Amino acid sequence: MGFVSLRSFRARSAAQAEASAALKARLIAALALGPEDALAVNAIACADPGCSDLETFVLVMRVGEPTRAVKIRRPIEAVEVTDVVAIVAEERRLQTGSESPLGTMSDQENRL
Repeated sequence: MGFVSLRSFRARSAAQAEASAALKARLIAALALGPEDALAVNAIACADPGCSDLETFVLVMRVGEPTRAVKIRRPIEAVEVTDVVAIVAEERRLQTGSESPLGTMSDQENRL
């Protein structure tokens, strides 16, 4: 690994923080989370063969429900609309016995 300047490290960190905040905002809207719910988006090192250096972990924390963890096998900056739609679909599938306010898949894509 070559030398990394502090300036380039800060620029990369700022870009990652911006991408993380944007993804978090998209997910909060797509999952229709309320003000009492919480969502965390983090980049974690991935050591699996064939995996990029970083993968994205999303924690969905709804009041009164267990915390759900979702792994996206790509860095935060590379997360696509299809990944967000898949998270929403999985969240809907896991919400047993309740009617979801999320709408149809095309409604979800339009929100993104």
